[in-house]
Amino acid sequence: MRTESTLDYADARAAIDAMRRELENRRRAAVMAVADMRGELICLERMDGVQTTSVRVATNKAWTAARLDSPSGDVGRAAQQQGWDFCYYDDTRYIGWGGGLPVRVGGAVVGGVAVSGLSQEEDIAIAEIGVAAIHTQSGDRS
Repeated sequence: MRTESTLDYADARAAIDAMRRELENRRRAAVMAVADMRGELICLERMDGVQTTSVRVATNKAWTAARLDSPSGDVGRAAQQQGWDFCYYDDTRYIGWGGGLPVRVGGAVVGGVAVSGLSQEEDIAIAEIGVAAIHTQSGDRS
């Protein structure tokens, strides 16, 4: 029997709450998404005033980060540098824009956190806050 670890709703809520607080402090708005180890959505929050297209982008960034165990922006840069198309993955959910980060606990990927609606740099910075909140919640400092 194989046992797998994944994020749960409490982890996702901790990440979303931490990211929202930071966005409110910065007087910014975005879409925040947290996915389980397979990239499936656990929790999503769209703040007022954010374009609706950012919902799908944030969801896909979290999917990509969790499924490929890599920041979504790194995936996009690798595709561009190597000259291959995302059709290679045969799933339109994979995305190469920055702002999706894998979450690792105890060395294993347990999910993904993503932000969309700001610049890629801001999306990444806010997503890092969400990952840190999950590590605090779990007691893991990976």
